[in-house]
Amino acid sequence: METLVFGHTQLSIEAGELVSFQVNKKELIHQKGSPGWRNSDTEMFPVIGPTSETQNRIQVPKGNAIQDQHGLLRELQYVLKSRTETNAIFGKTYKAGTVVKNSKFPDKSDSPLLVWPYSFEFEKSISVSEAAVEISFTIRGDKEMPYMIGYHPAFKINTIKPQIKSKDKIISLTEILAVGNRAMEIADCQDIELIDDYELKISTAGFKHFMLWTEVPNMLCIEPITFYPYALPQSLLHEGFAYLDDGPVTFKVVMEFKEKSECK
Repeated sequence: METLVFGHTQLSIEAGELVSFQVNKKELIHQKGSPGWRNSDTEMFPVIGPTSETQNRIQVPKGNAIQDQHGLLRELQYVLKSRTETNAIFGKTYKAGTVVKNSKFPDKSDSPLLVWPYSFEFEKSISVSEAAVEISFTIRGDKEMPYMIGYHPAFKINTIKPQIKSKDKIISLTEILAVGNRAMEIADCQDIELIDDYELKISTAGFKHFMLWTEVPNMLCIEPITFYPYALPQSLLHEGFAYLDDGPVTFKVVMEFKEKSECK
């Protein structure tokens, strides 16, 4: 467990997963074991969304690709690369063609093994400052590798009627619950606010959209994404890929906390 501290703000990170973000001892992150989801955060890469309708086969320019929902990155283990009092950097490395066991098999998937025909390095940097956390993702890999990336954090909800503010629009938790597993798309959006008994502003760079998902009233996943997977049939999921060029690409998420009394 890595702990990062800046003033009254403290982060706890377990094997690369942000399991706690506290400001003045107020917890903002959904806790494992609470109703809703078994995780606190994860990443979606190199695909976003379900793949069951195509038997987990994804069309890519080179070789075979077998990916379960949200990709195989979550099946790899983070390695701590460096850390200071306020920053920790974790990495995952994958070699093209390496077979990876699928943890969803057999209960939630028909595919016991996953594979991707491209090599890549995925780096996650987490930094804490006063009442804020910045998370950046840097991807290096084979030139012209197709990819999608999404960040999937879950936030703790404390009130009966929390709201999401986006583009001068207010979205209720009831509306998000009604969408179900499909997840609500907030298109062409880089900034969003969660209003509960606190206010959390989430700003992004590199990502294009958000997805909002929950099935319970005590948590909400606010997910920056490069592609909304339900925009196309699963058979055309490959049309949502971006492609790596010569150098690395970086995506950023900044989460800024305010006490409710500070919110205007």
